[in-house]
Parts: sequence; C-alpha cells; structure tokens
Amino acid sequence: MKIIDIRALKGPNYWSIKRHKLIVMRLDLEELEEFPSNKIDGFSERLRTLIPSLYDHRCSEGRPGGFFYRVEQGTWMGHIIEHIALEIQTLAGIEVGFGRTRGTGEYGVYNVVFAYQEERAGFHAAHCAVKIAQALVDGQAYDLQAQIATLNRLYEEDRLGPSTSAIVEACLQKDIPYIRLDTDSTVQLGYGARQKRIQATVTCQTSNMAVELAADKNETKRRLGSASIPVPLGEVIRTENDLQDVLRHLDFPLVVKPLDGNHGRGVTTDIRTVEALFNAFLMAKAQGEDVLVEQFAEGNDYRLLVIDYKLCAVAQRVPARVIGDGVSTIRRLVDEVNQDPRRGEGHVNLLTNIEIDEATINLLTEQNLTVDTVLPAGQELYLKKTANLSTGGTSVDVTDGVHPEIKAMAERTARIIGLDICGIDLIAKDISRPLKKSEAVIIEVNAGPGLRMHTHPSEGKPREVGKAVADMLFPIQTVGTSVGTPTDPKTEAPGRIPIIAITGTNGKTTTTRLTQHLVRQVGYTVGFTATEGIYIGDSLIEEGDCTGPLSALKILQEPSVDFAVLECARGGMLRSGLAFDRCDVGVVTNVAADHLGLRDINSVEDMARVKAIVAESVKREGYAVLNADNEYTYAMHHDLRCNIAFFSMDPTSERVVAHYRAGGLAAVYEDGFITIRRGDERIHVEHINNIPLAFEGKAPFMIENIMAAVLAVYCQNLPLALIARGLRSFVPSFENTPGRMNLFCFRNYCVLVDYAHNPHGLAALGEYIKQAGVARKVGILTGVGDRRDEDIVTIGRLAGSIFDEIIIRFDEDGRGRDKAEIADLITQGVRDVDKDKPIRVIPDELAALTYAIKNAQTATMIVHLSDQINRSVEIIREFKELEEQYELHPELLERA
Repeated sequence: MKIIDIRALKGPNYWSIKRHKLIVMRLDLEELEEFPSNKIDGFSERLRTLIPSLYDHRCSEGRPGGFFYRVEQGTWMGHIIEHIALEIQTLAGIEVGFGRTRGTGEYGVYNVVFAYQEERAGFHAAHCAVKIAQALVDGQAYDLQAQIATLNRLYEEDRLGPSTSAIVEACLQKDIPYIRLDTDSTVQLGYGARQKRIQATVTCQTSNMAVELAADKNETKRRLGSASIPVPLGEVIRTENDLQDVLRHLDFPLVVKPLDGNHGRGVTTDIRTVEALFNAFLMAKAQGEDVLVEQFAEGNDYRLLVIDYKLCAVAQRVPARVIGDGVSTIRRLVDEVNQDPRRGEGHVNLLTNIEIDEATINLLTEQNLTVDTVLPAGQELYLKKTANLSTGGTSVDVTDGVHPEIKAMAERTARIIGLDICGIDLIAKDISRPLKKSEAVIIEVNAGPGLRMHTHPSEGKPREVGKAVADMLFPIQTVGTSVGTPTDPKTEAPGRIPIIAITGTNGKTTTTRLTQHLVRQVGYTVGFTATEGIYIGDSLIEEGDCTGPLSALKILQEPSVDFAVLECARGGMLRSGLAFDRCDVGVVTNVAADHLGLRDINSVEDMARVKAIVAESVKREGYAVLNADNEYTYAMHHDLRCNIAFFSMDPTSERVVAHYRAGGLAAVYEDGFITIRRGDERIHVEHINNIPLAFEGKAPFMIENIMAAVLAVYCQNLPLALIARGLRSFVPSFENTPGRMNLFCFRNYCVLVDYAHNPHGLAALGEYIKQAGVARKVGILTGVGDRRDEDIVTIGRLAGSIFDEIIIRFDEDGRGRDKAEIADLITQGVRDVDKDKPIRVIPDELAALTYAIKNAQTATMIVHLSDQINRSVEIIREFKELEEQYELHPELLERA
C-alpha cells in the first residue's frame, strides 16, 4: 500500500457539510485490491488481538461488533484503515467518530476519510493506520502503545488550553465562529468588523494599563489599600541587605514572591525563620529583579473570578498533597497521584503534575522528611506552601457560599484595577462570613487568570465561566430577517458579518464583482475575493487567483470588513473545504463540464456535488440562489434546508412559476426587465437597456449573472432603489470586470478580451459574438492541458462554428500536456465543423494577439481568449494610443 496524497479539510466540504475537520487520504492498495480481509490468513484474529476496542465500532451493521463482522466476512483495506485511524485517536483521548471510504474510479485507489481534532495528530493517525494495517497483513508485531502515546502528545501540544477552550466552546454555543490565529492561544472570535480576539483569558477589551497594574503587585496593593480594601502589609526589596530592614517593620510569619511573577513561581509562604526567609528571597530573586515581602495571612486560599465586573466563580485552592498508605515512599505517592489522567505537563490539562522541586524539598526538610520517607496510612502531607493549580494543587468550588460583602469587595477590586477578566487571590478564615469576621485579605490580583479550576473543579459544581466571557464579548442583539427590508448591520447575529458565497462553472467572477458593487451602494465596507485578487473596499491587497479558502480567511480576519462577498472555486473546496462555517447567501451560477478528471471528479454530476457545497452551507434562514435553467443547479434544491431563490431567462418556466406562486422568491428576465417575483408580487428592478453589463440584451449569460447578483443582495435586504442604481453604474470594463467581456473599439475593428476557457463558457460567449454585427470574427484560443481530450476537441468544434479564422496559442503552463497535442486536438474539433477553416498556430499568446491586431480587416472582431489578461490589455491599449496619434497626426501614418 502507499499513500498518494493526504490533506486536511477545515470547513464545509465535499464529504460533509457539518463535519469540518476531516483527513482525506488517497490510498493505493496496490496488490491488496485483490485481497479483502477474509482472504488474508489470520488477519481478523490479529486485528482483534491488537485493537480489541474496535468491537465498539458498529459499522454498517448498526451493532457492537459490527465492524469485526465485516472484517470476517471480507472488506477492503481502505475501510479497515479508516476504522483504525479513528480508534487509535480515540485511544489517545481524541474524540472523533466520522469516517468514509470511497473508491475513486481508479483501480485499487480509494479516498479514506476520517475526522480529526488537531492536524498534526490527524496526519500521524493516517500514517500509523496504514502501517498498522500493513503489519497485520504481514503478521508482524507493532508497538501500538508507543504510537498512541505519540498521538496523545501531538494532540496535547497543539490543542487549545482549558481556559481558551472554555471561551471558544461557549462562543460556539452562541453560534459565534472562531479562527485560530497562531499555534498557541490567540483566537479570533467572529468574523470581520464584528470579531473579538482573545489570548487565553486576556481579551481585546482588556486594558493594557490594568494588565500592567496587576503585574505590579506592590502598586496593586497600594491602590487597593487606598480604597479601604484589606491587603497585607509588605515591602519591595532588591538585595539581601534589605531583608534586615524588612524584619524591623514586619513580623513572622512572612510571604516572599517575585514582584511581577505568575503561576506561583518563586513564591514561598508561611516563612517563620531568618534562614527560610533568606532561601525564599533567593528563589524569588531568580524570577525577577524586585521581590515583595509581606505579612503572611492565616486562612484558606481562595481564587475569586470576576468577569465583566461581576463575581462569577470562587474556588478554594488546596496545595499539592499526598495521603500515606503505610507502604509507599513520598516519591512513589507523588508518582501515583500523577497517574491521574486529568494531570499533565503545563496548563493544557485539567490538573498539573506535581513536581518534586526545590520548594518541595525545603518543605520536607522543615518536617524532617525526605522523598524516601514512608508516610503512615491516612496521613495527609502537603508538598507545596502555595495552592496554585500550576504547581499541582486542586480546587473546590465554593461559589454558592460566598458572603455578599466579600462578593461586593471582589467586584470593587476588579473595577479599581480595571480588569474585564480578573482573578483575585484572597486569604480568609471562612469566606461565608462577613468581611471583617472572615479576616479576608487580598494578596494578589491577576490579569489573564486561568479558568480550569472553575470549569473543572476537583470537587463541587463546575461553573460556566467561559459563557460569562462570551456574553461579555458578544451581548445578545436582535437579528433582522425580513427580506426586502433594510437592516442596520449592527442587528446581525453576534460576531458575524453577512457573507455571500458565489460558485459555478462560469460567471462566478462577474457575479462576484457585480454583487460587491451592489452591496457597496448601501455603504458597507466590502471585502471580496475573485480570480484576480483580494479586495478590501477600493484596495487590491493581493493579486492572483484568490478564490480559495486562504484568501477568504484574509477577508474574514480583516477588522474593517463588515460585508464579505467570496468567490469559491472548485480547487479550494476540494483541497481544504470552505473557509467559513456557513454563509447567508450561496449562489450557484451554473454547472457544466470543466476540470473533469481532476481530483477524482470525473463527471458533471460529481462537479455538481462540489458546487453544491456552497448552497448546502447556507444558514437555515438564508437563501440559496440557483439557476433554474441549468439542470444540475436546479436539482440542488431538493437537498437544501434553507430558503431557495431561482433565476431564469424564461419567465414562463414551469419550475420558476410554480416556485414563486407557492411563495418562493425568483428573478426572471421579463419584457426587457430584471424582475423579482414572489406570489402575486411583480417588481421591475431595472430595464436591461439601462444596465451596461447586459450589453443591450445580446449576452444572455450576462443577464443570468445580473439576476443572480440581484437576488443575492435582495435576500440581504438591500433597498431596490439602491440595487437599481448599482446596476446602472456598473460598467463592464477591464477595471470592473477584468477578462470578462472587455471590449475595445478601434476605428475599423474591435477586440474582445475574455477568460472563457471551457466549452460552456465559449458557447455562452458565442451567443453574443454571433449577434455582434461584424463581418469577420477571429478567435485566439487554446486548450487547457489538464482537461480531457474530448473537452479540448469540443473547444475546437465550438470555435469552428463561431469564428471565421482561428489562431491557436498556448498557455505558459501546459499542465502536463504537449503543446503540439493541444493544437492537434483543437484542429480536430475545428475540422469536424469546417474542413477549410483557416487555422494558424502562434505559440506565444501576446505574439498571437499582436499578429491579429496588425492584420485586422475592416469590420472584424478579434476575440482574444486570454490567460494573460493584464499584459494583453496593455498591448491593446498601446495599439489604441497609436491609432489615436495617427488620427490626430495623419502624417505619422504616412511615415509608418
């Protein structure tokens, strides 16, 4: 077996609209295609022995043991590898469950698809599953536990920590999408201008001044003390000599901590001797220049979490500890505690491993103990003086028992410091008593406090503190949904901007550009992606073919964008899925034969399933805008759960008439008008003669694009008057629609530049060319090397029926096909139509264009089907400038 290709999908995709994180592995079974599992001696038994937990996989049998039954009866190795990949992730603590295995149409080659949570772990699971299956086939041993450990490590290294996860999960519950911005804990919540960002529990709303203040423990205490909030006495020192001065003002017991430390590093509490004070000073000094020495407060250690200046959770923190059994050493007891699956390294786990460090050794020494001491059964031993979870401590939720006076003090503290998310460390005898009786003092205020002690306390009730953060960042707002009624963008769903996604075989770029132009009439800052680049408002921020998910992500991450219009091409959807979780409007212009035979899309039906990803990703109350005149796009409506809006060139179409009479939304080309229909309502949006893009009605495919764009923005509540104004002001040109029907008129001839590169596009363009009213038509064209032979031949046939003369040129990238072969296939198609049609081969595209212009006859239209749009237009404009110079100065023409 061998892996031909492997990729990670990250959004709605060809395999699943709801399950966004999928590994797609293209697997060649090679000789194993002839050997299903029941033909491999001992395979089933070896699989059961190695991974007995696969018994829980129900498979298509729908019962426990169903998968093993399939293996015994005989199934192919791709299917088995899918289940192994899922199960080893489960054994590594990664929750996954979705998988599919499908043939590609190529002998022995399968697409093995399965869910993942973190990309590196997903890829590792894929490679491991193949190796495991091969080892089972060969009867070789395999160290499964080592690979499961590696999977777990990769997952733990890459996944969000518990605090960040709590906020992200709460936002997902509020239907707010997220984008991970780095490999650590920086996350964007929401899209575009309505996004918020967090870094763990520091938000984009957190005051930098407040963070700086909280980091300065001494100044924090001073501010709180000035506000009559109880804090312990203390002093900041830098040298060992300063310790003597401290003892003149403070009495034992004392606490020593770095002035700007965190997570309990360098902190020593309950210091009762000069020697211990000196050692504590050295530990704190190792963490920072300034050291804070303060009076030790007797009592329990509490963490109070204040979010949006409201107390949300309180946990009593218990230092790391072990309980003796009369047999085990302290070291062994620590090892046993660390076996708790909730514990791990760092802060990604619910609990942190207990480390026997210098502070632990010192604490044991004070009690005349060592790590090799055997504790009597039942004896409890604390291993740290601080109760931080980061040093192995545990937490007990006590939120419901907090006295109102302490609650009020905590909320005052957060406001005084200015932290929107504030962790307050408090020592008190009994937090359920009034402030003075509890002898409560605040010993520290923390910016970016951890949430795991509240979301997953060792004892007590978990608190939805992630939800409190989400509610602070995204207050609930009213959502407007009435079609045709203008809405303020602020009433959109929290964290979301409107998204119109556009796909199709042809017309999607023009539809995208017109749509964004219409949206801008309302005053939105529109971000859009197209074949030529990424645009933010008027600015082109990146050139190139930007119709994939990475380009769309740049729009969704842009803080200035409050409306997104995204062209979605086939390649990006197959390679990575969509960049967004859902859209408000999904447009499918048409589906026709193009790019077939690539990435296992072998038929127009397959291609329709790819394009349908956009329609299926529309939110339930949104609209899918579909071409009712195209069989493949029309058929999509049967599988959709959102609203449907059809458009059609035929106002009498039974499909469309039945739809709008039933209350559905439609657009038709009727009596020269772009007309919206619903029930008995008929709205004339604008006459075709007033819409420059319609080319006086001579380009039906452009009218289809116009109707698609009109429906898309009408569904988004744009006023009709502004839609009509936008239609009138959108002029087809190289600037507005580069490479789409760009017409340049000379004195005796004209040049039309277009991107049409497939039979469907050329046929549509041909309808306009035939009505252009010119005496002679010259076509400059090529075939795309990675298309099927029949597609290139069809291009030739169409060219033969449209043009009087044909110039064959070639793209710079032949895409794996010999240029002479492309010329032969086009010529074959032309000769099928007209054996005497003039054909000339000029390999270089720009040279071909130059030749055609220099040899243009009167009343000729040169149709340049271009791959180099920008450079071609430059050449045409150069010729245009020469012509204008000759008209102004005829003597130049005589000299020429």
